[in-house]
Amino acid sequence: MVESEVVISILSIIIIDLVLGGDNAVMIAMACKALPAEQRKKAIIFGTAGAVIMRVVLTAIALYLLKIPFLQFAGGALLVWIALKLLFEEKAAVECDVGKSLFNAIKIIIMADVVMGIDNVLGIAGAAQGSLERVIFGLLFSVPIIVWGSTIILKWLDRYPGIVYIGAGVLAWTAGKMITKDIIIYENIGRYIPYFDFALPVVVLIFVLATGLYMNKVVKRKEVGKNSV
Repeated sequence: MVESEVVISILSIIIIDLVLGGDNAVMIAMACKALPAEQRKKAIIFGTAGAVIMRVVLTAIALYLLKIPFLQFAGGALLVWIALKLLFEEKAAVECDVGKSLFNAIKIIIMADVVMGIDNVLGIAGAAQGSLERVIFGLLFSVPIIVWGSTIILKWLDRYPGIVYIGAGVLAWTAGKMITKDIIIYENIGRYIPYFDFALPVVVLIFVLATGLYMNKVVKRKEVGKNSV
């Protein structure tokens, strides 16, 4: 049982990072595009390494903060919003400065990843269930895929919208789990509800996916109506 929880936790981290990391991959490519080929490779390697280190540090801080009563609930609620945004918000074009030198490109990659990666950090912290080792393993596995396979990932996300729903579902489940682990929520609500730690994540999962499907259908109907006029 414990081993299966670890595997599910690590898989959740990887899925969350892959689904939310597409913009970060585009940002890395844009930051390095003006550099010579040799410097471009170095900028990607060192910039990505710095971004991973910063993300591990930020996630470690998030893991600590989520132990504070009620912040676990607040983090879960924010993660629900992130999951919904992932489903029905059109992605804006990624804007990023172009690196004029190797050092400048590395700095841009690291700083932009910190700014753009808050949703990743929160999702990964929730999926890690308090384990920094799982965070490190999940990031080391998924970040190289994002960096080197960014175009493939972005094409998959455009071609197969269901992938986004899988990512949103993982975020929703993680959000529900985070809320159930909040000591204040558990003491005042959870202890009185049978199977609370399973029932609430299921409810959150259904709510997020159902809302996303409904909103996307509404948007499509409006687009069809405009085109038919």
